[in-house]
Amino acid sequence: MFSFFKDRTAKKLKKKHSMLLEQAMQAQRRGDIRMYSKLTAEAEDVFNEFKQACEQ
Repeated sequence: MFSFFKDRTAKKLKKKHSMLLEQAMQAQRRGDIRMYSKLTAEAEDVFNEFKQACEQ
């Protein structure tokens, strides 16, 4: 019934995931491996939320 809410949520999560991966790549290029690891883990969590949002 309210699938447009699901679409908005999915888009928002996808955008956040991409942003986190971009920041992780920049951290890796700077040599900040701890920040890279942290951002990659956050991106993985967001991706799991995205998968859940798409399944519902």
